[in-house]
Amino acid sequence: MSRAPESPRPPLVLVAPALVGLAFLVLPLAGLLVRAPWTTLGTRLAQDQVLDALRLSLLTATLATCLCVLFGVPLAWMLARAPFPGVRLVRALVTVPLVLPPVVGGVALLLVLGRRGLVGAHLDAWFGITLPFTTAGVVLAETFVAMPFLVISVEGALRAADLRYEEAAATLGASRWTIFRRVTLPLVAPGVAAGAVLCWARALGEFGATITFAGNFPGRTQTMPLAVYLALETDPQAAIVLSLVLLAVSVAVLAALRDRWVSTGT
Repeated sequence: MSRAPESPRPPLVLVAPALVGLAFLVLPLAGLLVRAPWTTLGTRLAQDQVLDALRLSLLTATLATCLCVLFGVPLAWMLARAPFPGVRLVRALVTVPLVLPPVVGGVALLLVLGRRGLVGAHLDAWFGITLPFTTAGVVLAETFVAMPFLVISVEGALRAADLRYEEAAATLGASRWTIFRRVTLPLVAPGVAAGAVLCWARALGEFGATITFAGNFPGRTQTMPLAVYLALETDPQAAIVLSLVLLAVSVAVLAALRDRWVSTGT
C-alpha cells in the first residue's frame, strides 16, 4: 500500500509574517480577557445603562440587517443579472461606504436626512418626521455602513450560481418573479445568510456614523460602541466589560451562524 504524499512544509519566509499577523490580531483580544475585572463582572453587567445599551444595540442591528436584506438583495440582483449603462459606476458607489470614514458617512446622512437636509427638510415639513438623534437615525446609520457587505456577498453568490436552473424554469413558463422566488433565492441562500451575518456584526459595532447622525443619548441612541467610548473616559473598567460583551456577542453570532450557513455553500 502506497503512502499518501506528505504535504510540503511551508517556507519560513511565509510562516514568520503569518505568525506576526496572527499575534497582531489575537493579542489585543487577549488583552481584554487578561485585564477584565472578572470579580465584579456580574455586577457591572447588571447595571441599567449596560443593559439598555445592549438591548438597543441588538434591536437596531437587527432592524438594520432587515433593511439591508430588503433593499440589498434586489440591488445585488440588479448588479449581477441586469446589466445597464453605468453598472460599474453604480457598483463602485455601492461599495464606497466600505472605505468611507464612518464619520463622513454620518455627515453625509445629516446633509441629506437632517432637518435642513435635501430630503429631511421635506420629511419634517410634510410629515413631521425627524430622523437625526433618534433611534430610527441609529438604524439608518447602521444600514448605510452595513449594506455593502450584503450586496457584495449576494452579488458574488448570484454570479456563481448555475443559470441553467433559471433557464429551465423559464422554458416551463415560470414568470420572472416566480423564478426569482422559487429558484434564484434558494440557490443564493448561503450568500444571503453570510451577508446578513456580516451586516449584523458590522451594524453592532458601528460607531462613527451613529454618533455623528444620531448622537449619544442613553436609552435612545447610545449603543454599545458609544457606551464603550463614553465609559473609557470616566471608568476604564466599565469600558472593558462593555467591550467583552461586544466581543462575546460577535464571536457567538459568527460561530453559530456563519459556520452553519456559509460552509454549506462552499
